[in-house]
This record gives sequence, C-alpha cells and structure tokens, in this order.
Amino acid sequence: MSIDIAVVPVAGLGTRLLPATKSQPKEMLPVGRKPVVQYVVEELTQSGINRLLFITGASKTSIENHFDTDERLIHHLRESGREEELQQLDFERRDVEYFYTRQRRQLGLGHAVLCSKSLVGSQPFVVALGDSIIGINAKSDIVQRMTEEFESSKADIVVAFEEVPKADVVRYGIAKPRGDVGTRFELEDLIEKPSVEEAPSTYAVASRYVLSPAIFEALEETEPGKGGEIQLTDAIRILLKRGAKGVGMVLPPDERRFDIGNYGSYFRAFADFALADPDYGDQLRDYLRGVL
Repeated sequence: MSIDIAVVPVAGLGTRLLPATKSQPKEMLPVGRKPVVQYVVEELTQSGINRLLFITGASKTSIENHFDTDERLIHHLRESGREEELQQLDFERRDVEYFYTRQRRQLGLGHAVLCSKSLVGSQPFVVALGDSIIGINAKSDIVQRMTEEFESSKADIVVAFEEVPKADVVRYGIAKPRGDVGTRFELEDLIEKPSVEEAPSTYAVASRYVLSPAIFEALEETEPGKGGEIQLTDAIRILLKRGAKGVGMVLPPDERRFDIGNYGSYFRAFADFALADPDYGDQLRDYLRGVL
C-alpha cells in the first residue's frame, strides 16, 4: 500500500521570530513569493501525498484560510480582467484533502505527532515539519524517495538527514549510523542535541520522517523531557532499541534544508529564494551588487 498521508505540525509559537509572529504563524511568513507552509505542501503533493493533517494551535487559522478555495477572490480577479493572476492560486485546485486538529498544549513535537493518532490509525505516514523547506522552491523528491525506501526495505522508520558543521551538532537530533554512510545508511540510534564530543556523527535530522504506526505506542511511553516536552527523537530511539529497522537518507547538496526558525536563517532563505526568482532575481542581484 502506497503512503499517501502526511502529518504537518504547525502548532509552534515561533517566539524566536517575534514580533513578526505575534499575530501570524511563522509558517505563513513569506519566503520569496509564497508562505513557508505552501512550499511544504507543494513538496508533499509532488511526492504523491494527497491527504494532509495539520497539527495546529491558537492563532493558526490563517493556515486553514490559505488552503481554502476563495471564490470571492477568484470572482474579483475574473471580473477585473486579471485572469493571469489566477495562476497564482493553482495550489487551491490540487486534488488534496486537508484536515486540521489542535495541539491544545505545547508539549513538544512528539506530542504533536501523537495528536494525529485518531486519523492516521494503523497506516504508515509521513511527518513533515511545517517550518522547513527542502530545496529551492521545494524542488525536492526526498519524501518520495523516503516512502519508496520504507516500502522496499520493509523499514519501520526512515529519517532524512543533512550534514552539518561539527560545532552545530548541539542544535539537532544526530544520527548514529551502523556501517558506512552513503546516500542511505542503516540507523542504529538517534541522539538529541549531543555535545560536540559525544556526537556520533555530523548527520542532523532534516525535518522529514516516514514512520510506522508503532510510533504511537512508543510516544505514549515516552517520558517528558526538558520543559515537559515529549520528543519524537526519544520515541524513535525506543523503537530502534526494540529492534525496529531504521534507515537514514542523506539530502544531496542541491536539496538543502531551509529552516525558518530564527531571523538569521529566515533572512538567508528569503534572499536565496528571491535571487532564484525568474522575473526579479536578476534585478535583485544587480541591486545588491550596488548596495554591497
């Protein structure tokens, strides 16, 4: 059975991006021409996902509004002779089902995934963090490759990884590979935010997972950690220690992750996407040369 459902956690408060995120979700901040979460949805639908479950929170209704069909806007554009601008709303007409449920308490990524249990049930599923874009303009098929790997190797867990500088391992979940690392590797363990000395590798979790429904039982057993949060990494470790098969897949250089988690990474992402714009990229590049 092909995997066609993805859980997209978008309930985070985005405090590192205040004041921009005081009244709008960080997932709705524009990067180039589109909000962050639209790139995530386009990436998923291009990889065969046609059911999306957003795990939302307070002040996230603009995400729901964004993916609704806006008949009034469509009518306005047609009546005012701006048919060409309707192409910008093509994402509304994708053959996708959208579902929304709330994470009523901020108890971590693991708890957010657990909120999806009733809808996901007994089927494998994708988890894609709603504040991370893979590849310029989401031109990545990493999720498709991960689902194919999950099915062909009969894995229980497939996780995307990116190589990071050694000094940065303290910020991520880090892979402990078993054997050699190529474009894929067997995953022995995951260490959440290790010290530089303790890190078993420099391969950091890259915001995309394919998981067996067994993860729900592991999440229910996972003890809250720092700040009372339930970590998805800890639940994955439980499964790996019980003999579950885990596979890591490494992002190629042209599919790097854009994490919209703080102003430094957000500004860099916006600049990269704006410079890649087919209509305005060259103008912006000329302007920046003059400024710099």
